[in-house]
Amino acid sequence: MPIIQVQDVSMRFNLAQEKTETLKEYAVKLLKHQLFFNEFYALQNVSFSIEQGESVALIGRNGSGKSTMLKLIAGVMYPTRGTVRVNGEIAPLIELGAGFDLELTARENVFLNGAVLGHDRDYMEEHFKNIIDFAELWDFVDVPVKNYSSGMIARLGFSIATEVEAEILACDEILSVGDFMFQQKCHQRMEKMLSGGTTLLFVSHDINQVKQLCKRAIWIDHGHLRGDGPAEEVCDAYVAAMQRGE
Repeated sequence: MPIIQVQDVSMRFNLAQEKTETLKEYAVKLLKHQLFFNEFYALQNVSFSIEQGESVALIGRNGSGKSTMLKLIAGVMYPTRGTVRVNGEIAPLIELGAGFDLELTARENVFLNGAVLGHDRDYMEEHFKNIIDFAELWDFVDVPVKNYSSGMIARLGFSIATEVEAEILACDEILSVGDFMFQQKCHQRMEKMLSGGTTLLFVSHDINQVKQLCKRAIWIDHGHLRGDGPAEEVCDAYVAAMQRGE
């Protein structure tokens, strides 16, 4: 059985045609049936499956539907039509700071984020040192996260998500921040996880990163599935299409 099964998935958003300044104005227009929306499909009839232990990249231009698909798989959103089935524990790295309370310190956020991922305090205590070691944040462990740079937040989030056990690691552009040396550490950890059987679902605009980390690529274009196959071939086809201005 595939660890991830996406079947005929469509995702529709309603975009308001006009701006409402206040909640009262919105409620009045809603009651009078004066609210009008444009329907926008971020994804249309997309199907694919991923087997346990595969390393798969979602590629495509900005606004193509990659991040929407990742959020559907992570359970952050639900599809308008179709089904998404995930047969394993997933550790999502979708947005910087997602799951963090910016008023709390790194130490406190480790336990908060662990609880969100379903781990008790004893489990997080056992892994705490490894998390802070990898993130290289001992000098800032008791500083509120709101004072962190985006790179520091990314390091903490990545370290938590990859230290605790999960069958699926879902990353959305998480390696685009931070310095080069830390990116290399992230690559090495992800490669180690892949060798241990973890399934990787990776969203990136960096084609070289995709080719380095993933054996398979799924190309989404304007909400439609345009390519699915070996990462090298699909990435080359995508780059060629971009060069042609398609």
